[in-house]
Amino acid sequence: MNAALLIVDLQEMLVPLVWRGEELVDRVAALAREARRNGVPVIAVRQVGPGGTPFDPEDPGTRISSRLGLEPTDVVLDKTATDAFYRTGLAALLAERDVDTVVLAGLATDYCVDATARSALSHGLDVVLVSDGHSPAADGDPEAGLTAEQVVDRHNRILSAAVHPGGVVRLVPAAEVVFGR
Repeated sequence: MNAALLIVDLQEMLVPLVWRGEELVDRVAALAREARRNGVPVIAVRQVGPGGTPFDPEDPGTRISSRLGLEPTDVVLDKTATDAFYRTGLAALLAERDVDTVVLAGLATDYCVDATARSALSHGLDVVLVSDGHSPAADGDPEAGLTAEQVVDRHNRILSAAVHPGGVVRLVPAAEVVFGR
């Protein structure tokens, strides 16, 4: 396994809005430290949009959470869609580094994490989905009658059962993620 840690949308303005956001950022920050110790690249993507919108790239709220403790060696990529691969150069970056597996964590479970996991498979990558490393909105999905915890559980089940010729999704809790090259 030649891995990269892929952190999706852990941004200053979003962390307070999601289920157990601060706890999540701290857990992912520990993963990032472990990845770096093992020579595994850390890539953070952030959602941006047009100027004057809530996702204005100049707005301080769109910055990656300072709690992550990003290092100068880490890569930050901007994205404009739920899929972190869509028009970002992420696929090329991973290919340059011979990455065949992304360890995936971030926000939001039912949007960008889901879309990025599926896209990673379409790009021929394996995915280690950090089963306790992603969160939906704090209130879950009230229209579907799902709590935040149920949204996480549901997406963990759906994504880990995905049948795709490009790769596989494995669920691994943060405490059990092993980075190796």
